[in-house]
Amino acid sequence: MPAEKIGSMKCVSTQKVLPSNGGNPKFEVVVPSGSGTLAGAEVLQAMSTYYSEVGSDGVIRGECPDAGVVMVADGMATFSATGVGSFTEDGGASFKGMAYFKTSAPSLASLNGAAVVFNWDVDGAGNATWELWEWK
Repeated sequence: MPAEKIGSMKCVSTQKVLPSNGGNPKFEVVVPSGSGTLAGAEVLQAMSTYYSEVGSDGVIRGECPDAGVVMVADGMATFSATGVGSFTEDGGASFKGMAYFKTSAPSLASLNGAAVVFNWDVDGAGNATWELWEWK
């Protein structure tokens, strides 16, 4: 099944350490700002909070439990996401995952019920890119 690219955003993120889970490091990552395009609409603002945990296998598992929002001129969408990733040499991380959007904004209506795959790449300074494709 092919995927169609539907979005690209540049974001800024910050993180803090949470209490570990049985020795596995946990983090909260806050994305206070982001912009770009999604489903053909200009994203005026994107924000989210996600949590990640590093497993004993070194894999980072992340989850945004319906704690994301994308704002466009005619409304907004909320989203939840899950992903897996690994740390990069520059102190950042690279994730791949799935996102699901809910919206009443006409320009983003095609996202309702869509399975969206993504790459989330963040460098050691917290600068991130979010690339999104609708899985057809």
